[in-house]
Amino acid sequence: MTLTVQLLLGGVALVAAFGDAIAGGGGLLTLPALLLTGMPVQAAMATNKGQSVFGSGMALTRLYHSALLDRKRMVPAFCAGVLGSMGGVWVLMRVPAGFLRPVVMGLLVGVAVFTVFYKSPKERVERGRPRHWVWGALWIAAALGFYDGFFGPGTGTFLIMAFVLYFHDELHHASANAKVVNFASNLGAVAMFAGMGLVEWRVVLPMAVGQAVGGWLGAHVTIRHGHRLVRVAMVVVSLALLVRLSWQLFL
Repeated sequence: MTLTVQLLLGGVALVAAFGDAIAGGGGLLTLPALLLTGMPVQAAMATNKGQSVFGSGMALTRLYHSALLDRKRMVPAFCAGVLGSMGGVWVLMRVPAGFLRPVVMGLLVGVAVFTVFYKSPKERVERGRPRHWVWGALWIAAALGFYDGFFGPGTGTFLIMAFVLYFHDELHHASANAKVVNFASNLGAVAMFAGMGLVEWRVVLPMAVGQAVGGWLGAHVTIRHGHRLVRVAMVVVSLALLVRLSWQLFL
């Protein structure tokens, strides 16, 4: 792989991580870029997880000292996200995941519509955590961690929506809390793929630099500009993922 290709992949990773830190959807750019290098599909998926863990990790580092994170939710969500993702990769190696595309497309339409019409009243009353918040955090993180390991597109966006609906998070709070599970699921997937020898580390390393920079910047912008930015980004990411999956399914 030439230096030019490595620099281009690093640039793609930076842009992808920036968007992913705000509303998810980073794989929309990085996975096709890896496939364009001629890399086999399984190796591209594994390498994509290998580089994205740096972006989600840096985004979480930037968000950790902000007021957006629910620190009590972090521990159960992180543990469940790691285990769920490892289970998803294990199943992926045995069952084709293509049948999920129509289902995910329908969910993305729902996310886009909900986000457009979602209203966050200025007088919102603090509701506190749901009664069974630990179980909620465990199930959401485990289920979407599994999905991330098994299929992947839209994981960050679905996490934001799940946290809005179950925990009544504001969109920018949900985006921050989603990074905990994003990082956990990336970490679990990388551990599984690396154990199978599928991760191309010579490709991961230059992309990791772009991911780290983009993840930090995206998290910083989320902290500064909050709800409105995440709202717009979620609609854009949902529609972009819908177009990509439609193209894969029909063309």
